[in-house]
Order: sequence, then C-alpha cells, then structure tokens
Amino acid sequence: MKIHYKYFFGLIPLSLLIILIVKANPHYAEYYALNIYPFFVKTWGLFSFLTRRSLAELIIIFLLLAIILSTVFIIVKTIETQTFIYIKKYIFGIISFFSVVILLFVLFCGINYYRYEFTHYSGLEIKKSSKEELIKLCEILIEDANKKRENLRENEKGTVHLDDYYETGERAKNSINRLAEEYEVLSGKFSAPKPVKNSIVMSYLRITGVFFPFTFEANVNVHIPPYQIPAVMLHELVHLRGFMREDEANFISYLACINSGYDDFYYSGTMLALTYSMNALYMEDYDEFVRLYHMYSEDVRRDLEYSKNYWKKFETKIAEVSNKVNDTYLKINNQKDGVKSYGRMVDLLLAYYRQA
Repeated sequence: MKIHYKYFFGLIPLSLLIILIVKANPHYAEYYALNIYPFFVKTWGLFSFLTRRSLAELIIIFLLLAIILSTVFIIVKTIETQTFIYIKKYIFGIISFFSVVILLFVLFCGINYYRYEFTHYSGLEIKKSSKEELIKLCEILIEDANKKRENLRENEKGTVHLDDYYETGERAKNSINRLAEEYEVLSGKFSAPKPVKNSIVMSYLRITGVFFPFTFEANVNVHIPPYQIPAVMLHELVHLRGFMREDEANFISYLACINSGYDDFYYSGTMLALTYSMNALYMEDYDEFVRLYHMYSEDVRRDLEYSKNYWKKFETKIAEVSNKVNDTYLKINNQKDGVKSYGRMVDLLLAYYRQA
C-alpha cells in the first residue's frame, strides 16, 4: 500500500491556519476550550487513568529508542543497497509523523493559549501598582510562609517533609477540584498529576513539570525540593484544565494551594508567590528587599538555601539550551516575553490582594 506523504504534509498549513484563526478571534478559542477540548479529555484522555505511571515518560523513552534503532537500520540498508531510497522514505516518514504531532498539539492544547484570560472569570483588575503595594504584598506572603512553616514536618535534610508522591498527587487533584467550586471553568474529570520516575533528567533540563497534551497528563519532577512539589503539581493541573499561560497557571496554582486546606500545600503555593514577588522587589528596591529578607524565619531561609544549593548542581550547558528552547516555545505560543512572562504573576497577586 502506497503512502501519500503529501496528505500528511498538508497538516502543517492546516495547523497554522487554525492558530491564525483563533489568534484573531479569541472567542473561538474560548468556545473551543469550553466545549470541544473537554471532549478530547473525556475520550482520548481516558488512557491516562489506566495507570499511575506517566504514559508520557514511557512514550518519550519508546520514541527515543525507535529513532535510534530506525536510524541505524536506515544507515545499514543504505550501505547495503547503495541507494538513497531508504533515507528518502525515512525523511518523509519523520516529516509526516511530526505533521500529525503538530496538529494534535494544536488541537489538544495550542488553541487554549488564545482563550480568554483568567481575569475574565476572576474579575481581577490588572493595573499599574506602586512600590508600596508590592512591599505590602511581600510582607503578607512572608508572614504567611513563616506561620505555615511552623506546622510542617521536616525530613533528615532539615527541609519540608512530603508524604508519598501519589498521595500528594491525589491531594493536588482534590485541591483544584475545591477551587473549581468557586471557579466553575476549572471543573471537569481529569487524572491526578503523575510523578516522573526519571525525574532527575528533568532537573538537568531545569524542568519542574510538564503538561503532555498527547496523553492529557500533568507530569511532575519529584526530584526537586519537596516544598516546591505541591505548587508544581497544581501548576500542571491548571494546564490540563485548559489554561496554558504560565503566569495564570502559577497564579491559579497559588489560589488552589491556599484554599486546599493542607498546610504543606499552603506553604508551597505561598513560597511560589513569595519568590516571584521578592524577585520583583529586588529589581525595584534592593534595600527593601534586604530588609524584608531578614523577616524570613530560620526554617524558611533553610528551605530557600536548600533549593538554591539543589538547583546549583544543575547549572549546565544542557540547562541553558533547555531554557532557550522553553523561551522559544513560549514566544511561539502567544507569550511574547517568553520566560519573562512568568513575572506577570505578580500583577495578578497584587490585583488579588487589592480586591481582598
């Protein structure tokens, strides 16, 4: 049976056309996110419920092995036949495969980058804030972090102890469901976040979590400092529930954490918010940053030092390349500031506490 590669090649311009349409018409993207995307989650996404193991991790390992073995096979056959027919078919096959992947990516998450912002549902007003407001926000978060840290158990390394990762994942799922009672747009039937077995590889790539749209899974690096894991789990669950912008995912993760009813989740979300807020203050007023830093409790400082030392071990060329790839990915998907767009979470936090 002859394969007509041209039909697969046509999927690339089709994918581009879909993106151009929703980019120009956000209400189309919103309709899709609310009515069509959930259908894929309820059907295709059912496979993610079959096992607690990350299907995404298994698929990636399989694809890497398949690429290596098929490449070796093509080289051997090319040498044997002294023709380039196998190389030609191989290249066409690769292009066809990625054409399908691109279309599925667009359908399973790409369109969601162009939906309405979360402020459409939260009613938060984003506006320019004063330095005094930023300082007040940091003070609130520091007080919350210090207070919650007192209630948490510690592991042998002196940092926050976290229970079984699968149990933590179920609590993360419960937390986002609880927030969905206030924001119905977050509701739905989704699988719990999945710990990645080879998480250390993600650390080398400076990746704490990833939403894999082809299996509708929230995958989490569980090799990172324990106190960061709950917030990361919720961040990826937010992506799974249709909100792809990084700043919004961070903010919604924070909301889910502080409304979860779990002290370790509350602390994790607060530390996430505090890190971004203090980084913003560092750029705005270094002296105030230093003053507020001295307000951290000894336990909080120890957690931050542990995190600093942990990530320092993964400052490699591979991490730099991964960061550039992530930056490019974000810019392609309607986040013009790339990685810098993460800082916009502070504006959402300021708007939230301004409204409170």
